[in-house]
Amino acid sequence: MSDLIRFGVSIDQKLLEKYDQLIEDGYTNRSEAIRDLIRDKIVEEKCQNKEEEVVGTLTLFYVHHKRGITEKMMSIQHDYHYLFKSNLHLHLSHHLCLEVIIVEGKREELNEVTQKLIGLKGVKHGKLTVSAIDESL
Repeated sequence: MSDLIRFGVSIDQKLLEKYDQLIEDGYTNRSEAIRDLIRDKIVEEKCQNKEEEVVGTLTLFYVHHKRGITEKMMSIQHDYHYLFKSNLHLHLSHHLCLEVIIVEGKREELNEVTQKLIGLKGVKHGKLTVSAIDESL
């Protein structure tokens, strides 16, 4: 507890009231909510570095019956096999599938493979969400 530092923050009353409403269901106090905001900003900045080791999820919505899409997706994943850790596949409807893939590696390579997968004909939507691997936070 000796590393704990207290500091004051000046903030407009209306802004503080909105903030308190936002955090009231998830936090027991403002301090922890502010710590989470700071951590989030630090992680966000680290993840901008293309050389940063990150972990995250790649979410893909695609039309299962699009000719060759499954084979193309597998081929790309095999080319980057060292980035892919696990996946979940769901059939949302007769035509639409959801693939959630856990990935880990350098941000630049994850961006590259994400663009290749999202760019396939039949992929309706895709998004890469990452977090920096930082135990000091």
